[in-house]
Amino acid sequence: MERELTAPVDLCTPDGRLDPDAVGWSRHPLHRTELRGWGRSKRWEYWGLVTPQHVVGLTVSSIDYAGVHSVYLLDRATGTETTADAVVPLARGAVLAPRCGVGGSHVATKGLRIDLDETSEGTRIRVRTPVIDLDVVALLPDGHESLSVVVPWSDRRFQYTVKDLGRPLRGRLSVAGTAYDVDPALSFGVLDHGRGRWPYSITWNWGAGHGTVDGRTVSLQVGGRWTDGTGSTENALFVDGVAHKISEDVVWEYDTTDWMRPWRVHGERLDVAFTPFHERAARTDLGVVASEVHQCFGHWTGWATTSDGASVPVDGIVGWAEEARNRW
Repeated sequence: MERELTAPVDLCTPDGRLDPDAVGWSRHPLHRTELRGWGRSKRWEYWGLVTPQHVVGLTVSSIDYAGVHSVYLLDRATGTETTADAVVPLARGAVLAPRCGVGGSHVATKGLRIDLDETSEGTRIRVRTPVIDLDVVALLPDGHESLSVVVPWSDRRFQYTVKDLGRPLRGRLSVAGTAYDVDPALSFGVLDHGRGRWPYSITWNWGAGHGTVDGRTVSLQVGGRWTDGTGSTENALFVDGVAHKISEDVVWEYDTTDWMRPWRVHGERLDVAFTPFHERAARTDLGVVASEVHQCFGHWTGWATTSDGASVPVDGIVGWAEEARNRW
């Protein structure tokens, strides 16, 4: 079992190494994540937003020698994709929040602007591109829990991740001049907040889903490969906003020759299938920096168990599953 942390802690020691006291997981962001020094440090904010009409993904990031920023929009009815991307040398102009839930993250380049600000209601998310104009708040309900985990490869290579699922969205989205109201009863956001010092080459799996099943609000968070063997996982089930940590490496099964075939993720405490309705493929090759991501959007079915062993169905919740390969 992983250690649950309940008090604030520094991620790093004064010399920039991983503080052993930081290793564990928490239900709310507790880590002070100042990364000392330069090189191999990665900082990012990713939000995945799901409405009945659209899926939006947005990233503000600094990987020391570059800022890699993006906005992605999927029209769920037509399958039409809209993207805006920017790679900025040395991440000039990018502002990343000092801690999860504290301060703001901002980037403005030609053709792309993203502003993430904490408010009394939650996180205000604003995006502007030539096609997309988004202004929503990811509401933070009372008692809402997230999953914060430190993954230790070594005292020099480590990652702090916050996965915050099922945040109700309220606001508006305009696509090519057509406006849509974003209803918090039907729309949600997922935050992936990352701060760490990474190996140069890494592969990961990530899956997330959210919805209402049998009258309960259910969210599923699963990861794999990059955490395997570290003693930490980013796996959890959330029921009515309460986190149930799953402290085991899970098995991912999927077809890399046909990403639209059903995926399966399983272990002792969960057995879920994922059926895609759309695949997003993104590739970047800038020499030193390269990535390939296959992110599928779809629906989850199956079950996972709470901390006291109760089986909870996840049938019909919507979200994504992905494989990402990075040289960075």
